[in-house]
Amino acid sequence: MDSKPSRPGWDEYFMKLAWLVAERATCLRHHVGAVVVKDKRILTTGYNGSVVGSQDCLALGCLRNKLQIPSGQRQEICRAVHAEQNAIIQGGYTGVDIRGSTLYCTHSPCSLCARMIVNAGIRKILTDVEYPDLSYKDIFGGVGIEFAVLKVKNFLIAPLL
Repeated sequence: MDSKPSRPGWDEYFMKLAWLVAERATCLRHHVGAVVVKDKRILTTGYNGSVVGSQDCLALGCLRNKLQIPSGQRQEICRAVHAEQNAIIQGGYTGVDIRGSTLYCTHSPCSLCARMIVNAGIRKILTDVEYPDLSYKDIFGGVGIEFAVLKVKNFLIAPLL
């Protein structure tokens, strides 16, 4: 009896890639990855990490942990640029037009990232984990951006036999 290996759909595939991108993160609290896609083609990626050329939290420790700041609050007290921000910046830096694209992100955006996503022209967002700050829902709802949760966090890559 031959059984065919399962094959992920496009949304699951790109979300799994976002989790792979998240492995590059230098944040001690959350590893977040983002993949911007249009017409089933990857345009940009981003992960949360410190400003280019500066020391990161892996080297210096987490300032937010030291100050006991809860998750979802006071994001400005952080060394990291968020994954979504880095993916958007990468598009501008390399001249890749991300308008009309879909953003796959391991975690839901903060309100600042949500506003950047809107102004970047991204039309759809899929995420796996939702942060306590749900303010992005009002921002997206007010401008008609599609948002959905897609759970794929626990996945294994099975070898072909």
